[in-house]
Amino acid sequence: MTTFRRPTPATDPAKSDRLALAGIVDLLTDGRFPVRFTAYDGSATGPPDAKISVHLATPRGATYLFTAPGDLGMVRAYIAGDLQTEGVHPGDPYEAMRVMAYQLRFRRPTMAELALITRSLGWQRLRPVPPPPQESRPRWRRTIEGMAHSRQRASEAVHHHYDVSNRFYELVLGPSMAYTCAVFDHPEASLEQAQERKHELIADKLGLRAGMRLLDVGCGWGGMVRYAARHGVRALGVTLSAEQARWAQQAILREGLSGLAEVRHLDYRDSPGCDYDAVSSIGLTEHVGVHTYRAYFALLLGKLRPGGRLLNHCITQPDNRGRAQTDAFTDRYVFPDGELAGTGKIITEAQDVGFEVRHVENLREHYALTLKQWCVNLAEHWDEAIAEVGEPTARVWGLYMGSSRLAFERNGIQLHQVLAVRPDGTGNAHVPLRPWWHS
Repeated sequence: MTTFRRPTPATDPAKSDRLALAGIVDLLTDGRFPVRFTAYDGSATGPPDAKISVHLATPRGATYLFTAPGDLGMVRAYIAGDLQTEGVHPGDPYEAMRVMAYQLRFRRPTMAELALITRSLGWQRLRPVPPPPQESRPRWRRTIEGMAHSRQRASEAVHHHYDVSNRFYELVLGPSMAYTCAVFDHPEASLEQAQERKHELIADKLGLRAGMRLLDVGCGWGGMVRYAARHGVRALGVTLSAEQARWAQQAILREGLSGLAEVRHLDYRDSPGCDYDAVSSIGLTEHVGVHTYRAYFALLLGKLRPGGRLLNHCITQPDNRGRAQTDAFTDRYVFPDGELAGTGKIITEAQDVGFEVRHVENLREHYALTLKQWCVNLAEHWDEAIAEVGEPTARVWGLYMGSSRLAFERNGIQLHQVLAVRPDGTGNAHVPLRPWWHS
């Protein structure tokens, strides 16, 4: 049976002039740290028989932990290798995160306890040190250098996240190279089956048929474009990632789809043409900025013929009150300038520019299953992933995907597909009376 180490007199502020690192942990968690904790100073706390343990290996790691707000210090120490784990794979740290999320509770120290912590650490440990090089500049610094979601900032953000390495993404995403939520008919479905099912669902909702024209904005590695082309649809995809566009064009050539499919390296705002039968936006809305939603939906409306349909697929907040900006870890290490909103905001902005919203679907649990499979892939190909991008970057992705899986499971974030149509001049939406796709 797992037992917790209770605070000892040596960790009682009234009876000690200095605390070991484990003593500080005891103080801040009321002696109920849910996994085994050990530190470079030889101290330890937490259940001795815990299956998961963390080790603070360096003084620099202690500085990271105690000089950054929230979880950012822990993230920095982990990515730099100063905070090490046992019992979970770094490519799939989900179980450690689940235990910490459900069992770890910090308490607010008193002023006397803060003074004790400061004496114990020493002022040298409280002097900030540079973060790992994988960390992007803070949002306020980026704002000084250029407006959020401007063309320059958007290009930099996409480059930071998507131009890591096509080979790395192949290892994580598998053959589909689809970096968005899959759709599982059952939990045991393979990742490839689920990604194919996702593309099928989107095509069905859009009513795609051979001979139609599709614009896919933020097309990634061209999965939806290639799926549509295989079914006789003329499909154009645009992406701000040069690496994605290069990979997608090569895949189109390999599959013999050049007559129907094309992917261009373009900002979605420069998407060519109009009178498309359908527009798909799969995982782009998170990048465009909440304050630009109206312009974003207006642009997509202008790309459609009357009766044309839009399928907007994106991560959302579970309510419409939350702050749009993502947490510090996601903003600094994963999606710089990423922003999320609730479905109410998305639907409102789409309606206000002239779209008629016909259907909304939440695929929250499906994204948790997708992330589980991606983490399995990363863990299985860990050595090759490290050889491709380095261990710190591989750790970023394991941490991000594991924490995202947990967030979807706990309803901290959601994934919504919003189906909308551009009615014709008489108000006719040109859709059947009842849902026409196989859900």
